[in-house]
Amino acid sequence: MAQDVLNRYLFENLSVRGELVQLDKAYQEIISSKEYPAPVQNLLGELLVATTLLTATLKFEGSITLQLQGDGPVSLAVINGDQNQKVRGVARWEGDIATDATLHQLVGKGHLVITISPDKGERYQGVVGLEGDDLATVLENYFLRSEQLKTRLWIRLGTQDGVPHAAGMLLQVMPDGTGTANDFEHLEQLTNTVKNEELFTLEANELLYRLYNQETVNLFEPQPVVFHCGCSRDKSGSAILTVAKDEVYDILATEGTISLHCDYCGTDYSFDENQVADLYSQADQGNTTLH
Repeated sequence: MAQDVLNRYLFENLSVRGELVQLDKAYQEIISSKEYPAPVQNLLGELLVATTLLTATLKFEGSITLQLQGDGPVSLAVINGDQNQKVRGVARWEGDIATDATLHQLVGKGHLVITISPDKGERYQGVVGLEGDDLATVLENYFLRSEQLKTRLWIRLGTQDGVPHAAGMLLQVMPDGTGTANDFEHLEQLTNTVKNEELFTLEANELLYRLYNQETVNLFEPQPVVFHCGCSRDKSGSAILTVAKDEVYDILATEGTISLHCDYCGTDYSFDENQVADLYSQADQGNTTLH
């Protein structure tokens, strides 16, 4: 069974490129950090698949963030991924959510923010209206308008053997201008036949052969996808140092400890009065490494 892997491929002589991503553990870790309602889990899964597919288009070291914001029950849902396919995500919601809630019912009046952050260079941010019934359609419209590239996405969520899975595919006309509309439509029709079980269980070679056995497909080396939060006790200690010292000691006097919670992975970091004193002492000495 394919697990947490991204595959890129090209169709020889058709000037169309493709991507296939299959996720289980990375998806499960993201949705296990909180007790998300099922529709919110699905929304995070869709964002995760889309972000992973989009980071595969990066031609530089950096990251892409997809962030849904709105006035609905889900005020925020965000996934971040980088060129090494390290991913993380979180959502905020309130109230009861219907099990069959749609994208627009979840987010309400809102938008999608796409942020591209190179490690070197300027950050780019685009705000996209939620035009379409689902996230895949929203992104297809974005590519057509901003990049003038015909793009199709397939995003599938479900369970296999009782375990949550997320998977997706992307087809995109190459920007060299040699592809034809008929070529793309032909591949689009073939990809429309893909079944959830195939996406969740088959290795890339077998799945692509089933879909495109009449075509010549060049499949590149797979890239693993991993959940990576990036939080640490060191970073939590540094965050405490940014708060006014009087306020820090007021919290200690009231609570006995200062606790910081990571929304991405659910980890709690707690500091008592002696540990906070050590933070200030190390900062005064110009050494902020925690022990």
